Amino acid sequence: MPVYTYRCENCGVQFERTQKFSESPLVICPECGKKTLRKVYTPVGIVFKGSGFYATDHRSPSGAPRLSGSHSESKSDVETSSESKEPVSKPSETSD
Repeated sequence: MPVYTYRCENCGVQFERTQKFSESPLVICPECGKKTLRKVYTPVGIVFKGSGFYATDHRSPSGAPRLSGSHSESKSDVETSSESKEPVSKPSETSD
């Protein structure tokens, strides 16, 4: 069951109450007895994690994309390894 926060606009008292969704909201203040009780809405932080969400749904604090360390290769690593595998040909010397 959700917990709702209420505040009286008359006397300023604020309290929390556990209520079912089907219950009607409280309207009478338990302190002053007037019908000035209102729900207080606070922002709730939601974090979407898992493989079913896009990278833009929840970004890392630095804003940089996450890389999996051992499975990713950078472009410079691929170029370096491909260059070292190619045979090196020597320029032919010509005699004059």
